[in-house]
Parts: sequence; C-alpha cells; structure tokens
Amino acid sequence: MRFPPAPRHSAAWSTWQWLRAPYPYLDLLVKDLGETFTMRLLRFKLVVFTNPEHVKEVFLDNGETLEAGRFNQTLAPLLGDRSVLMVDGQKHRRKRKLLLPPFLGERMQVYGKTMLDVTDDAIDSFPHGKAFSLHEPMQDITLRVIVRTVFGFEGARLEEMVRVTKRVLELGTWPPLLIPFMQVDLGRFSHYGRFLRAVEESDGILYDEIRRRRRDGTRGPDILSLLLDARDEDGSPMSDEELRDELVTLLVAGHETSATGLTWAMRWLLESPEILHDLRAELEALGPDPAPEALAKSALLDAVAREALRLVPVIPIVGRVLAQDRTIGGWDLKKDDIVVCSIYLAQRRPDAFPDPERFDPRRFLDKKLSAYEFFPFGGGIRRCIGMAFALYEMKMVLARLATRTELALEQGRALGMSRRSITITPTDGLRVILRKRRPRASPSGSPRAAVAKTPEMQSAAT
Repeated sequence: MRFPPAPRHSAAWSTWQWLRAPYPYLDLLVKDLGETFTMRLLRFKLVVFTNPEHVKEVFLDNGETLEAGRFNQTLAPLLGDRSVLMVDGQKHRRKRKLLLPPFLGERMQVYGKTMLDVTDDAIDSFPHGKAFSLHEPMQDITLRVIVRTVFGFEGARLEEMVRVTKRVLELGTWPPLLIPFMQVDLGRFSHYGRFLRAVEESDGILYDEIRRRRRDGTRGPDILSLLLDARDEDGSPMSDEELRDELVTLLVAGHETSATGLTWAMRWLLESPEILHDLRAELEALGPDPAPEALAKSALLDAVAREALRLVPVIPIVGRVLAQDRTIGGWDLKKDDIVVCSIYLAQRRPDAFPDPERFDPRRFLDKKLSAYEFFPFGGGIRRCIGMAFALYEMKMVLARLATRTELALEQGRALGMSRRSITITPTDGLRVILRKRRPRASPSGSPRAAVAKTPEMQSAAT
C-alpha cells in the first residue's frame, strides 16, 4: 500500500469531523485503523503517527527533509510569511537563534511578577455567586501578560492593543478559515474580509511602535526591545516586516494557547477535589506571598500543568511536509507527502500513561517521560520557543486561582470540547461559579491592599 490504512468514508465527511470534533474523531480512527493511519481531508492527506519510535524519527530530522513551515501555511494570513513558524531550513535556524534569548533564564522571574499581578486583577473582577465562562478571563489574563511583556505597554496603549488583538482573534479563530478555499476576501461581506481589515488595524499599531522605537532609541525590559537589538551572525537586525510577523506570532501563540491550557487545567482540578486540596496545601506552605521563583519550584503545581497538557493538549497535531522521498515508521513516503504526529493520541498511550483517561498529576512526579511520549509543545528543532514562558505562566496563574478562589463547575452542563481554529477548548468556555474569594496579598497601605478591603471583596471572601 502507498499509504497506511484510511477510513472508508469520504474526504468531505472526514474534513467535517476534523473541524467539528477532532479529538473524538482521532479516537475513532486509532480504534478502527491502528496506531498509524491516513486521514483523508479535502485536497490533501495526512499520514498520522502515534508510536514514540516513529515520532522520534520525525523530531530528529534536521529540517532539511521534513518541513514544518510548509505545513503551517494555513496560518500565514494571520502570522505573516516571515514568521518563525512559516519558514524552514537556514531561515528557521536564524530566526530561532534571534528569538530564543528573551525566553531563557532569569527573565522568567521578571515576567512572573507581571503574571501574578494581572491574575490578581482578573480574580478581583470575577462575579460572585453567578455562573461565568472561565475561558474569557483566562484569555484576558494571557493577552494582557503577553502585551505587557512583549511591548511594555500600560494604560491606554495597553487597552488599545488588547481591544484590537481580541478582535483579530475573534475573527481569526473561526475553524473554516483553516481551509484554504475559505480564505477569500469579499470585503466586509465575508468573514475573511472582516478578518483582514482587523489585521490591518493591528498592523498599524505594531508598525507605528516598531518605527517609533527605532527612531527614538527607546528601550525597556520588554521583548520588543530585545528583538530590536538582536543581530544575526553577520550583524544584521530583523527588518520591520520580520519583527511584525514575529510579534504577531508571540501574541497569538502566547495568548490563545495558554488561555486554553489554563481552562482545561481548572476543569480537571475542579473535578478532582483531593488533588486541588493537596495543591493548595503545598502552595500555602510557601507563605502568604511567595515569589514567582518559589511558586515555579512547586512540584505538584508543575505536575498539574503538565498533566492538563497531556490529557487534552491545546493543539491535536504537529506536522511536516516531505522535501524528498523518505521512509518513516516503515512506510515509504514520497516528496510532498504530509506527515503529522498526533500529540493527543501519543499522550494517551497506555504503555506510557497507565489509565490514560484519568487526571493524575502524580504520574509526572514518579516518572521521567521521553520527548517522544510527551510533547504538547511539539518537538525537535521546531519545539515551541515559548515553552518555558507558557509553563511558567500556567504555574503562576494556577497558583493564584488555587489559593485565592473557590470555584465550582456549573451543574447541569455537559463538559464537551469546541474548536477555536487550531486550539480545542472546553464547551461554553467552562462555566463556573465563584463561591469564595480571598483578598490578594499585598504590602499594607498600597492601592492593591485597599482594593481587597472594598465591601464587595469582603462579601465575596466569606
């Protein structure tokens, strides 16, 4: 056979299932066809690998024979053609080297304080005793964190960037836009046309800021300042267009995916009261206002974040396009064939994760997993450069939610999955009810301390 086994149903039906309910559809395919199979979609086929040994073959490629940039082209209208996600080979290696430093080492501690402050602000605004969608404040937290850490924006400029980015993502996460023939600009009469107009407004703000910083020489502790000063091996800086594409990539990848991971983590914690109790106890033992680096070292907190990303990864697959003929997993594949590693299925293999459908963070305390069994951020030379940032942010936000709030799932609602472009979120954004809110830790007499003493906060804290 030219390809691994494929389902009998049509490519149109398969595409509909993939857009509507990707994880149940993957469960069905692996059950019927085995660990390696072909998924036939409109206009192309995907060869799906789930075995860690086959995943290893894909991830160990140096980028010359398996191209991730070509696979990611459906995201180009939002991220741009020059994004690190869109390029391959030497171009990708150059960009990765320029972009990686802001996400390493001690800078996480600087970002951590912003993450905690923004989360405290969000918790203070949760409605008390009334059901609300948790995904929405998680989106707001992660967006404000990324706008502040990337641009250093505050006040009116922060609010403008948040507003514009929300509009872009509201339009850009419509699942049919993943299909190339849906990307047709009919002006304001088409979804794609409205999306492009929103991107133009966002681009205007980004280019204005880039040019202002270059002209004035303004620099700060934010990521944009670091990228403006970054130089490649021949001393060349990134162009304005390159910077725009990388900034948009950071905004999107550092916002929507993190918000989704946090929402899923809270879903599992709220369904697991014993684990939530133990997590609170471990965090409270650190003191009334532990520093970000102390929170980040909490073993159970780290395990909760990783287990949430294992059980329902934010994105279902990572893919490559063959630049030349190659054998993978025993299958002789041809140039331009598309191969994907299913994060979801690989992370639910019983041989690596006993009782894989159960939420059990302690499995990450007892066992070291390979990069081919657990890879929520992709792998190899294409592993997400923001992985450390995303995990750090998840831990900061979860720590605050665990210690400052008592939330409950709204009763009578089915807890399903919904697709938002490449990410998979809980249905209705996970409806929860705030039962109790504790005042935020803050130096006595500061404005933040005063906020915690308002009548509304006192009633919510009972």
